[in-house]
Amino acid sequence: MPIPSRPALVEHLVRTRIAGDVATPRDNNLAHYRSLANGERHYWLGLELGDRWSDEQDVLAVMAERCGVNDDPEHRAGQDTIDPELTVDGLDRMAARLRKAAAGRERVLFATGHPGALLDVHSRTAAALRAVGCDIVRIPGGLTADEGYVVQFADVAVFERGASLWHTHSPQPMNAVLDGLRALDQALPDLVVADHGWAGRAAQRGIDAVGYADCNDPALFLAEAEGTLQVAVPLDDHVLDPRFYEPMTAYLLDAAGLTA
Repeated sequence: MPIPSRPALVEHLVRTRIAGDVATPRDNNLAHYRSLANGERHYWLGLELGDRWSDEQDVLAVMAERCGVNDDPEHRAGQDTIDPELTVDGLDRMAARLRKAAAGRERVLFATGHPGALLDVHSRTAAALRAVGCDIVRIPGGLTADEGYVVQFADVAVFERGASLWHTHSPQPMNAVLDGLRALDQALPDLVVADHGWAGRAAQRGIDAVGYADCNDPALFLAEAEGTLQVAVPLDDHVLDPRFYEPMTAYLLDAAGLTA
């Protein structure tokens, strides 16, 4: 795939609604911000936020700054946005961390709670890092969490239940992987590249983590603001066609120096 320029990528992100006017409505965003502020753990994505973000308006302010949602608290319904320039800024920050991983031939774990959209993004990144000598973590077999299984497909850890790969926000699959590695006396990853509770729980457990996050998933952006998570890339994490993410992945790998 050709490597898009930054302006071309921004245009693509807006056209495919990975950023710009995204599908997630404003009322859904605000409901999630409120739930997080009210202490509902489902929305903490494996992080321990304490009472530091108990004001919904503080959460909104961070989301406006780091994701590009509308900063007007009176805007309660209708369209909301992700700033595509912030998306590309996040990709550049992630690329810098991937470049460091490549230089150090680090041990890297990939995982996704959005296998229907982001599996190929993670898998291509894993392949690029393996090609330059990184050790891509092979998770232990037989792991269970949340009444399902933690399995690995195309180098990416995912949650499986009922013979299907599931969308999950839960941190428990990441706990299962890290605890399983410890039980076998295997090294933990130097870096986790993930999303949702996979990324949040890895960061909470003290592992370098970078991830992708939607505008209705504020926890990872708060974690980046606090320094717990190294990078949160804002994007719609489930657009209609997974192939729409391919130019973004090409840009990321090129910026990280991982393009052959």
